[in-house]
Formats: sequence, structure tokens, C-alpha cells
Amino acid sequence: MAQQNDLPPPRHAPEELLTVGEMSDRTGVAASALRFYEQLGLIAAVRTSGNQRRYARHMIRRVSLISVSKRLGIPLVDVQHAFAALSLEGPPTQEDWQQASRRWKKTLEERRLGIERLERELTGCIGCGCLSMKACGLLNPDDALGDAGAGPRRLG
Repeated sequence: MAQQNDLPPPRHAPEELLTVGEMSDRTGVAASALRFYEQLGLIAAVRTSGNQRRYARHMIRRVSLISVSKRLGIPLVDVQHAFAALSLEGPPTQEDWQQASRRWKKTLEERRLGIERLERELTGCIGCGCLSMKACGLLNPDDALGDAGAGPRRLG
């Protein structure tokens, strides 16, 4: 027979609610950031009779993904897009997460292609050395700034 100390710790009930402090401790995200994410509709909280915020445990995953996204330089608007079809009411299903993952993958692929294009253009610009605001295809494609009149338009 197993002793009391050999038992695994009790699992948390999915419906258990976390205080702002508990959510902050668990995710490493400041309480002010949690409130901001809530204002953006990225996460949701319920209110107690004393008007205190409580977060469902499934919000931990959302907050964690937001944190990872920020570290990778992904704008919150892209996170909003990826989370758009995920319900805030209950824990997303595996299918829900897979759909969000596919949307996110598409966004990341577009960013990757944009960064690669910028790298090619910047390498060409540095290699060119022309420093011409009139002819530079990176800084002033087709001399679009020339239509605005004489003088500097970006570096003024």
C-alpha cells in the first residue's frame, strides 16, 4: 500500500479559477500585462461578487503563447489573428488549436518571406553604395518621393 507521501499531487480541476497574482506567478507575466491582454480580447477573466478578476486555467496556455510571441517579435495583432477563432468561454479543443496553428504558420511564413526579401534588398543597397534617394530601389522605389516636391522627405 502506498504511503501518503508517495501519492502524486492532486490535479487541478479544469474549472478552477486563478487570481491575477496566481496567473502572474504561473506565467511570469505582470498583472498589468494581463489586464492589457484582456482589453485586447486575447484572454478573458470572470469577476467575483467582489469584482475581482479570476482566470480559467486554460488561459495559462494563451498567456504563455502570447509571451513566446512577444519574445520572437511577433506583433500582438498577429496573435489576435491567430486566436480569432478560439473561444474565450471554454478550453479550446485540439482541433481549435490546430486551426489556430495553421493560421499562425501562414502569418509566420509571410513574415519570413518579407524578412528574406528585406535582407536581399538591404544587401543590394549596401553593396550598391549609391546613396541616391532618386535612384535607390529600397529607400525610394520609382522615385515616389519626388512627386512630393523638392528637398528631403524621410531624413529631414
